Amino acid sequence: MSCLHRRPKRTKSQELAFQEQLYKVALENGRRLGLEGDPDLHFLLAGGQLVKIRSNTWKKERFFKLQEDCKTFWHESQKPFRKNKTFSIDDIDSVRKGRQSEGLTKHTHPSVEAQCFAIIFKGREKNLDLMASNEVAAKQWVNGIEKIIHNMKNLSRQQKSEHWIINCMRKADKNEDNQMTLKEVKHFLRQINVEVDDTYAEEIFKKCDTSNSGSLEGSEIKHFYDLLTHREEIDVIYGNYAESDGEMSARDILNFLLNEQREKASMGDALKLIEKYEVDETAKQQNRMTKDGFLMYLHHEDGSILNPAHKEVYQDMSQPLNDYYISSSHNTYLMEDQLKGPSSTEAYIKALMKSCRCVELDCWDGANGEPVIYHGYTLTSKVLFRDVIKAIKEYAFKTSDYPVILSLENHCTVEQQKLMAHYMISILGDALVTKPLGNTMPTSFPSPEELRGKFLVKGKRLNKLNAAFNNNSTIEEETVSEEDEAAESKENGQKAKSKKSKIKLAKVLSDIVIYCKSVHFNGFEHAKENQNFYEMSSFKEGKAFNLADTAGTAYIHHNMDKLSRIYPAGSRTDSSNYNPVPMWNVGCQIVALNFQTPHKEMHINQGRFLPNGFSGYILKPEFQRSLSSQFDPTTLTKGPWLQKKTFHVMVISAQQLPKLNKDKHKSIVDPLVRVEVYGVPADNASQETHYIENNGFNPMWNEKFRFDIHVPELAMVRFVVEDYDSTSPNDLVGQYCLPLTSVQSGYRHVPLLTKRGDIICSAGLFLHIMLIDAQ
Repeated sequence: MSCLHRRPKRTKSQELAFQEQLYKVALENGRRLGLEGDPDLHFLLAGGQLVKIRSNTWKKERFFKLQEDCKTFWHESQKPFRKNKTFSIDDIDSVRKGRQSEGLTKHTHPSVEAQCFAIIFKGREKNLDLMASNEVAAKQWVNGIEKIIHNMKNLSRQQKSEHWIINCMRKADKNEDNQMTLKEVKHFLRQINVEVDDTYAEEIFKKCDTSNSGSLEGSEIKHFYDLLTHREEIDVIYGNYAESDGEMSARDILNFLLNEQREKASMGDALKLIEKYEVDETAKQQNRMTKDGFLMYLHHEDGSILNPAHKEVYQDMSQPLNDYYISSSHNTYLMEDQLKGPSSTEAYIKALMKSCRCVELDCWDGANGEPVIYHGYTLTSKVLFRDVIKAIKEYAFKTSDYPVILSLENHCTVEQQKLMAHYMISILGDALVTKPLGNTMPTSFPSPEELRGKFLVKGKRLNKLNAAFNNNSTIEEETVSEEDEAAESKENGQKAKSKKSKIKLAKVLSDIVIYCKSVHFNGFEHAKENQNFYEMSSFKEGKAFNLADTAGTAYIHHNMDKLSRIYPAGSRTDSSNYNPVPMWNVGCQIVALNFQTPHKEMHINQGRFLPNGFSGYILKPEFQRSLSSQFDPTTLTKGPWLQKKTFHVMVISAQQLPKLNKDKHKSIVDPLVRVEVYGVPADNASQETHYIENNGFNPMWNEKFRFDIHVPELAMVRFVVEDYDSTSPNDLVGQYCLPLTSVQSGYRHVPLLTKRGDIICSAGLFLHIMLIDAQ
């Protein structure tokens, strides 16, 4: 919400000049975004009336428009003191055309489908459900917003930073006269998260106020910007390698790539970087790179910590399904806690859009014969089973086209089970796997590649899979033991518990369980002798962690031809999570977490599935797939897994860390950086820098850390920035996690994500990294 402050009334000519100036600013920001002259952008800048929809009765017209920063939307509000409600493009997760939100589906008629669209926000902010006056206008709103989001994402870190700083300057210009007084300069500095003493503020102000007018304007503001964003550490690095009249030649760049970045580079690679990043045409023609070009390179993906080759699918996707870690969600329907939180199709959409490839459906008998999904024996709200299947069908393959597993926790009567099967078969159609691939009885899983765009159902099955080939079963329903997790939820609901909870299973639902038949776990030896590859067990976290500790090698061998699903204990009523790393260490594939709870465990999960094209599938290391392997994460013996490395991290600086408390005018962060390593027990470690007082804009640490790594293929690295507080726990400023095998050495920028895993636009860390073989 913008600050309220009275402005002196402008004359007609002043107002005209002011509006003209705003228009120029909007054009300049549009140009920066690569949308110069774009009709959709102009449409958003002009703004228009939209109907905001909250319920069947609450549908009100509101005026919406894009502000001149081309980043903030303003809309009128009828609430007192909220006449100018705003939200930023950075807050938007996605825009959906049509009646594609729960609110629009419930509260609008199908006849207005083409006029509707929904703005979905990151985090827990409610969706904005809107309706335009006609289809053309709705299309233009959606196209315009999507273009800005897309172009904003594709700006380099440097361009985002420039865009952000310049717009902060405009906000600090309280009287909107395009000049900055000393008072406004001080306000601006606090806004960008840097506390400077008055003497220093006056010093830089005087240095820039060359006209001695008492305010900065035009080129003086540009000079002030350059002074502010000048990075000493880049000067030093550039100066060390720029040996051709103070500039970097292609040879200098090659030396830098080989010696600092430790890349296998050629002269051709160096010339490509000049072509790609150099901004000065004369330097480009001379095959040289200026400092600006060098900074541009460091700010793009070539200078990022994440290996650019790992941003796409780079692993072999033709191995059996059980050879992969699979991004998996627990209680997927919940938006919050497990006792009274809301259930929603929106939760499934959010998880699927984060490349989650195994979602959970807790199915119970609902009213009017319609099965519902919710957390049984609790006050969580209910959502229709068919609506969930529709949402899954719509969003399953938008981020990744690799298979999605529907993990059923079935508590329904036979009649409603038949309806569940009907909905899955009719809604998912050919994408639902209803028989084994091929014409013969399989002996192992198909691969993610063979199952692209397919859905697999995990649940109970009445008979063995070979029955799918000889269709001689006439049983329509039969009693089976209940799912381990389903039985546990009954216990938590204080219901009478029998020794083995039983339920009746409908044949039609049983028949669509092909590769993921749920069976009770009775020990590794029993599983080896009695379980088929497609028969999988679910383990409560306590049991799974115990097995990992006491029988790690046996667990790894079990997972070499079967799937294991791990789920959080029922006692985690706040939807908290366990650490997934020990479960991956023993080769468990479906390590299910509460996606709705954004804490360290989810950050590690997001990091694990960040590479390989964000596909939701990561190929397990060879030593977790080879039958001869004797790997045990707790007692490290010699073997191919032992590839000792030394991981050196120098935390140099950070740029433009966000203010945590925007309402408190003077709340500047005191940042510190922690580097954490998660892997086999011998590799778990954490080290942190000292904190820097009152500087979130350009803090510098220059602190070195060293980590000894034994099993690099299982190690995850997490970078955490916190706001130091001596009296209470530190607040998280930003974090980033990735596998050690995807880390690039050398001078690297690290993007920062919020607690919920969304990118913080202009913020980042600057590090020097070396991963070398241990001596």
